[in-house]
Amino acid sequence: MFALEVLAPPEWVCREYKEMNPVIQKLHEAQLRKDLPDFRPGDTIKVNVRLLEGEGEKVKERIQTFEGVVISKKGRASSASFTVRRVSFGVGIERIFPLHSPSIASIDIVGKGDVRRSRLYYLRNLRGKAARIKRAAREEAPAETATAKA
Repeated sequence: MFALEVLAPPEWVCREYKEMNPVIQKLHEAQLRKDLPDFRPGDTIKVNVRLLEGEGEKVKERIQTFEGVVISKKGRASSASFTVRRVSFGVGIERIFPLHSPSIASIDIVGKGDVRRSRLYYLRNLRGKAARIKRAAREEAPAETATAKA
């Protein structure tokens, strides 16, 4: 009766079909940091942040450590960010960091967690022992030893 035709969606609907402009792609790649470890939601990390203290000529830079559980990672390329949550004096504190920001001095992985979700917002409603995350059995093999055995 009626012939249904399956048409491809317009290019502006599907971004996968369209490649990024090479000039913009080079700008994004230039802003990416290569020294960041691979971490996932559920991992406990220490983020060392550069802070500027003082005003005028007496400006000093110091490093402040923020340790907590990664509850989300968002974005990609130079606009990627991650959220770290910790409980301090009974109050939950969450901080959002741009992943490739120059204000981040370093990121250290303290422990790896075993979770089944990519967004751990449910931890906001949990208190005490209920907010704990299982330790993961996964161990990342160093790249140097993997290439040395081959």
